[in-house]
Amino acid sequence: MMKSLIVLAAMTVSISAFAQSAITIFGVLDVRMAHGAGSVANKTQLISSGLNASRLGFRGVEDLGDGMSASFWLESSLNVDDGTFGTTNTNNQSSGSAGGGAMVFGRRSTMSLSSNWGELRLGRDFTPQFWNLSEFDPFGTTGNGTTQTLNSTITGTTQVRASNSIGYFLPKDALKGLYGQAMYYLGENSSDVGATKNDGNGWGVRLGFSRGPFSVAAATSRTTYAAGNSRQSNVGGQWDAGVATVMAHYAWDKGVVSGVRRNAKGWLVGGLVPVGAGVIRVSYSQYAVDLSSATDRITKKWALGYEYNLSKRTALYATYAHLNNGGGATQALNGATTAANKSSRGYDLGIRHRF
Repeated sequence: MMKSLIVLAAMTVSISAFAQSAITIFGVLDVRMAHGAGSVANKTQLISSGLNASRLGFRGVEDLGDGMSASFWLESSLNVDDGTFGTTNTNNQSSGSAGGGAMVFGRRSTMSLSSNWGELRLGRDFTPQFWNLSEFDPFGTTGNGTTQTLNSTITGTTQVRASNSIGYFLPKDALKGLYGQAMYYLGENSSDVGATKNDGNGWGVRLGFSRGPFSVAAATSRTTYAAGNSRQSNVGGQWDAGVATVMAHYAWDKGVVSGVRRNAKGWLVGGLVPVGAGVIRVSYSQYAVDLSSATDRITKKWALGYEYNLSKRTALYATYAHLNNGGGATQALNGATTAANKSSRGYDLGIRHRF
């Protein structure tokens, strides 16, 4: 009798919890055969994330009434080839790397309150300036085709995500196409550590407009480091012409290279072309670092890919990319190694499933 009462009580609590909240388990499994060729060494691997980043996540929302809701989002990187998880960063500094294969919610870990005034979001999240590089890149900053404005950037650990952040998003569909995000984040250093006490502190803002087939946005950010502050700024946009979606972005950054503060700039132009049950992706991107007394360090890349959708959730894909280095740059693709000013090639063949 007692066991039955305990089971009934547990079921009642469970049903009550689900009545108050909607909880979803979601993810992406993406695995690829990746080959990189360089002037020094080639490399062939079975790795994750060639079309979309592999991940495992949990999200939930509770209706609080009067148009207000509370929600959470926990998302971890996942390596399909070996079953390990990704890493995170606890303080927006090089000393804050954590995870190393254990499950951590390094992609996103947030709590939110939302209403008709917008969304207040707390935790680890994408930085505002990252979105323009990703949304206006035909390859979505994933895999062999990722834009060089991200692959070559001289900025610090907050170029994609920031921990310990307080973010605000403008309300969706309420401002006639205007959208935006603001974020402030903390390095959480003690005040008695001297010059580095503000390391990892920073902010970012993004403002955009989307109407019909057209979207454009601009963003800027600043992260404090005693060795030299990191600045990222960019603008991007896209236009869906029906037969193809054309997209482009331009980025200008400031960061530290070999102990010296440098300026850098880069850009991308590309597009998506629907073909039957799939889509062709194509882009050209480049990134140059101003070395002042020498030739700019520059990397230029062409990328071409095709995605074939077997269903709404499963796709096969192939990507080819070729890059050229100049000014002493040594960028290489898919784990290859190349000498300064030499080229590199990369191939991806993979499958992606969403759930």
